[in-house]
Amino acid sequence: MIRTTLRWVLAILYAIAGYLHLAKPAPFLSITPGWVPAPELVIAATGIAELLGAIALLQPWSRTLRLVGGWGLALYAVCVFPANINHFAADMARDDGGLGLAYHIPRMVLQPILVWLSLWVSGAVNWPLSGKEKGRAQHLPHSP
Repeated sequence: MIRTTLRWVLAILYAIAGYLHLAKPAPFLSITPGWVPAPELVIAATGIAELLGAIALLQPWSRTLRLVGGWGLALYAVCVFPANINHFAADMARDDGGLGLAYHIPRMVLQPILVWLSLWVSGAVNWPLSGKEKGRAQHLPHSP
């Protein structure tokens, strides 16, 4: 139940982010590192990737497609991490401190959690629950 609920929450958040990447790319373009080629195209592609990942997580007919969506969103979260670092550095260098550490530190910590969560809600990984589930299963009484 928790996994399903979090899968829906994650998919909705990625769908909203994907829509925003396409409808209002300016904030995303402003944090894109200068070394990224064709930033407008990359921002549009990331929006499409987020939308496709969200759809893959929620579709009910293929476990394989859900796994592909989870792996895709996990990879996406890794690939956009340089933009988060760039945003952190540029923002903190501003005279007013930008959004500040109270925004950036949780965002930096959240990124690896998003990688794991994408994998977990899709069923690609069971950690950390797999060990606990095995332990419980071993201690269940056996029926004759």
